[in-house]
Amino acid sequence: MRTVSTLNELRSARLSFSGTVGLVPTMGFLHEGHLSLIRQAREECDHVLVSIFVNPTQFGKNEDLSKYPRDIDRDLKLIEPLGTDLVWMPSAEMMYPRGYQTWVEVEAITSLLEGAMRPGHFKGVTTVVAKLFNGVQPHKAYFGQKDAQQVAVIRQMVRDLNFPLEVVVCPIVREADGLAMSSRNVYLDPAQRKAATVLFRSLSVAKEAYEQGERSAEKIRSRMKEVLAGEPLANVQYVSCADYDTLEELDVIKGKALLSMAVFVGKTRLIDNLVLG
Repeated sequence: MRTVSTLNELRSARLSFSGTVGLVPTMGFLHEGHLSLIRQAREECDHVLVSIFVNPTQFGKNEDLSKYPRDIDRDLKLIEPLGTDLVWMPSAEMMYPRGYQTWVEVEAITSLLEGAMRPGHFKGVTTVVAKLFNGVQPHKAYFGQKDAQQVAVIRQMVRDLNFPLEVVVCPIVREADGLAMSSRNVYLDPAQRKAATVLFRSLSVAKEAYEQGERSAEKIRSRMKEVLAGEPLANVQYVSCADYDTLEELDVIKGKALLSMAVFVGKTRLIDNLVLG
């Protein structure tokens, strides 16, 4: 496994690859969710490239960029046994050099949910992902369903800008008690960690109602909110039952729908989601 940091090193290494290339973009501090993406890329592609870059432009002024967990040595030890060919670890100065002024923005779909709560977040996401795609030129790029809106936004960008690649969406990987794996889970103390399972419990209750025939989106949202309200350590930011493709809130569930939420447990902001239909 080779590691590179500069764009010239990346391009030189990329030229040596023959066959299909799979890219797994990450911000590091890897967990089983990331590793599952690498394994799927390894199964489907001739070469696998992992990027590790904590992207400053997707963090808001009051968000946790400086505190975001980092452990490159640990990450590389986790990646190496999985058959990764190359790890690209660019610096912020390389990605956004002095005088940088070009941005990629997807419009309508980024104004909802996470976009409404975190202004400018997706502008940073789409810009950095476009730069990763241009640098690596992969045939497939692997993302987790946990960041459901991010996946929808990136798929829209790929369609609109004619990137010649396939976006592969992989299932959420959960702890034994249902908590979605996230680098931010490390912030939770034991009581908060126990309380955080309320996100998955609320999704499970909503799924059960759907499977029993409930199609009122408002009733589905209400079921989720009731479960969340029962956890004193949970502070709900939003609960959504939206169209899977447009992310517009639904009145009645007729096709594929996305249940999602953002909840603070203590000072840690957690997101989770589940697809119906």
